[in-house]
Amino acid sequence: MKKAGILLFLFLCSCTSNTIFEKPKDLIPRDTMVMLIEEMLIASSATFVKNVNSEREINYMPIVYEKYKIDSARYNRSNTYYISTIDEYIKLFQQVQDSLNKKSNALKKLKVLKDSLRRDSLLKLRKAKKLKLDTTRIELQSKKTEQPKQ
Repeated sequence: MKKAGILLFLFLCSCTSNTIFEKPKDLIPRDTMVMLIEEMLIASSATFVKNVNSEREINYMPIVYEKYKIDSARYNRSNTYYISTIDEYIKLFQQVQDSLNKKSNALKKLKVLKDSLRRDSLLKLRKAKKLKLDTTRIELQSKKTEQPKQ
């Protein structure tokens, strides 16, 4: 029984893979791969959000592939190569995460600015309505004082 356990242990240890795949001829450059993965993540997230026509579950991946002039097979070959060098793949995804965080922060700032402009315009509108009401009251009061007494 001990021999079987030792053989099983050795077999499992030998199954770990340190295989680095051969670099494909049509490898997507690293910086392009960062942008591609970033847009693919955004596209996959957008699948579950209603678009202008209130439609859901639209597959945006073909649009991303078309934008970068690649096909899914080329992406898969490049992705497999980058995955085989896990340390580089982690760095690649860290770049993707940093870029997405920058975009998210920029969108938050724009939303705050848009909200402040909306609040400012509503405040101006309220002031204008109040001013109009005040001028209406003044006009009514002046008409009352101008009426001849009988």
